[in-house]
Amino acid sequence: MEFDKELDARGLNCPLPILRVKKSLAEMTGGQVLKAVATDSGSVKDFQAFCRQTGNDMLESSEANGEYIFFIRKKA
Repeated sequence: MEFDKELDARGLNCPLPILRVKKSLAEMTGGQVLKAVATDSGSVKDFQAFCRQTGNDMLESSEANGEYIFFIRKKA
């Protein structure tokens, strides 16, 4: 999937991954896509809740080798 910015949140524990995503999205324009990579298993629920609450779109999420990968489109 194509993305405009990548955030490496590996090794960070809650709430740092979600705070970094929030900061990264604030620096982006509407419609751009952020790829975030985290190792905290709690980030799955956190990112889903964050997208619901903020109106951003979770385009895709996956897990491989203990890493969680998220593609989030900033709301327009």
